[in-house]
Amino acid sequence: MSDEAYIERTLALAELGRGLVSPNPMVGAVVVRDDRIVGEGHHEGPGLPHAEILALREAGEAARGATLYVNLEPCNHQGRTGPCTEAIIEGGVTRVVAAMRDPNPIVDGRGFARLREAGVEVREGVLREEAERLNEAFAKHVRTGLPFVTWKMAASLDGKVASRDGTSRWITGPEARADVHRLRAASDAIVVGAGTALADDPSLTVRMPGYRGRPPLRVLVDARGRVSARGDLFSGEAPTLVATTSLAPEERRGEWAAAGAEVLVYEAEGERVPLARLMEDLGKRDVQAVLLEGGPTLAWSALEEGVVDRVVVYLAPKLIGGAEAPTVLGGRGFAPIGSALRLRIRAFDPVGEDLKVEAVVVREG
Repeated sequence: MSDEAYIERTLALAELGRGLVSPNPMVGAVVVRDDRIVGEGHHEGPGLPHAEILALREAGEAARGATLYVNLEPCNHQGRTGPCTEAIIEGGVTRVVAAMRDPNPIVDGRGFARLREAGVEVREGVLREEAERLNEAFAKHVRTGLPFVTWKMAASLDGKVASRDGTSRWITGPEARADVHRLRAASDAIVVGAGTALADDPSLTVRMPGYRGRPPLRVLVDARGRVSARGDLFSGEAPTLVATTSLAPEERRGEWAAAGAEVLVYEAEGERVPLARLMEDLGKRDVQAVLLEGGPTLAWSALEEGVVDRVVVYLAPKLIGGAEAPTVLGGRGFAPIGSALRLRIRAFDPVGEDLKVEAVVVREG
């Protein structure tokens, strides 16, 4: 097998840690000797052994003279666990193949340098783009302190998220709805606005067979205190945080707190919760990946404030029409056309009868 094939295996192993490892990165490792896998492992959570350590343990003496494959540069510092570089050297590995450097400033090349210093052959950059995409939320957070924000929407082919009478269930099919739960599982927090909470009473939990990760934080953005604490958002299935403003009555804030939610009160900006401030506060809580499931109003606020990194849209083969039917994006909109927010399409795939389109926001400079 090729280096690329073994790195693909590390990526598959790393995926097994989704929903478990944050704020750590997802990492998988494989030890290969004489073109045979003799050990493999993946990181399962903070404080637990890193993927390289587990793979080396499984390999035992077979690691001597072997190649270690890993999707992320091995660490060279003491954290909750010891440096992986020293374990690799002591294990007798003679070659390391990695997909990408660790974007964490306390690593970023130091792991590779230590291995080369010890005489270990290092090849880096194999399937780098795929590896960077896997840990893009981790990378943004360690570089900026901010979460990676994905805006998810479901719409008809003519861009409608509901009909003119307000009904919206279900625009997309069951396969697309199941795929949304995979997006939720990949997130540390799920954000909705008051309008969506009132219309749909969502629980915002991960309902996916075999999911072992912790439930994402549910975040309600409600500037005026429109949503009561009687809905599914305030169930005990997952933690809830309410981001509000001084415009919300104190009685409502007390109701949220009594229901077990944490309440953050901001100064209103145009009668809105300042989403950029909210994202800063979530980042300080080690929230790395945010899924925005709000409606057209919240989506516009997020785009206008520049907090969105990725857009995922599920397009259903339906036409709804109607001038009064809401579209995917509300607000003032970008004008003139030259100032429209630019996206780069990264993938499009059929999901059941629907089409899933993924795009990333193009940042200037």
